[in-house]
Amino acid sequence: MRILVVEDDRKVARFIQTGLEQEGHAVDVLNEGSGASEQACAIDYDVVVLDLMLPGRSGYQVLRDIRGRKAEIAVLILTAKDSVDDRVTGLDGGADDYVVKPFTLAELSARLRALLRRGRPHEVTLRLADLELDTVRRTVRRAGKAIDLKPKEYSLLEFLMQHTDRPLTRSLIIEHVWDIHFDSISNVVEVHINSLRNKIDRGFGIPLIHTVRGVGYMLTAAPP
Repeated sequence: MRILVVEDDRKVARFIQTGLEQEGHAVDVLNEGSGASEQACAIDYDVVVLDLMLPGRSGYQVLRDIRGRKAEIAVLILTAKDSVDDRVTGLDGGADDYVVKPFTLAELSARLRALLRRGRPHEVTLRLADLELDTVRRTVRRAGKAIDLKPKEYSLLEFLMQHTDRPLTRSLIIEHVWDIHFDSISNVVEVHINSLRNKIDRGFGIPLIHTVRGVGYMLTAAPP
């Protein structure tokens, strides 16, 4: 999942970013409202986590801009404003969920996963041949055998499984699995692809992860 966190409290922002990145998500952070809607609409985020009391532009203004320009993106408001009127205003203004501070990272993460399922209800379990990925439990099995993946390996496989039979460029993979500060010169994509191949393909009958020469990688049951 690729997430934009708009939060002016840098300590809270770091806490969210660190926790979600440890789960394998790609997380970008902005500490003010100015430019937030532009970035949210320019990059293919799955979810925006949005504070309401922001310098530059308020969260309500950012939310209104996002809804006017990119209605399909999920927005979760995370704020200290806890009155019923505040919740109603936020939800009526276009937010998909509303979480009040203080909060636990476990609940925030669960709500983000729920938002993603709500947007793609048919993709709770992703399947290709004998490979299954459960997006709720974050588990992977092939031919009935449980496969243990590290967080980034899981995120990479999930992205590949969301685009089966489609060649994905290295830059597209980086954009969705790593954050905007990622060093594009690094060979970390190749390292993670090789690691996935060792876990997903080695010892099984049909290889599913393929290199598309001159393009990138593709997850398919049929060789490209």
